Amino acid sequence: MKMDKIRDRLKADRPMVSVTLRMPSDVIADLKRIAPMKGIRGYQALIRAYVGSGLREDLEKYEASQLDKVLAQLRVQGVSEDTLRKALKRAA
Repeated sequence: MKMDKIRDRLKADRPMVSVTLRMPSDVIADLKRIAPMKGIRGYQALIRAYVGSGLREDLEKYEASQLDKVLAQLRVQGVSEDTLRKALKRAA
């Protein structure tokens, strides 16, 4: 994920949107029990943390797979592995 996107996501004043989500009552009870153990004030914040964590993981996988596709196409076009390695190193 790009640094400017990460900085934006760390801002405390990000706009919020209400979402209605139906969940089993036992899951909500477990969330309420676990939240304080994880140092989180409430179960809704814990849900946001879980969703955010899973989303970041999926975005990382998706972006990595897109990069793999680009690299594969560059290889087909004859770009050398050495050139690709150097470009990836500079980009990191």
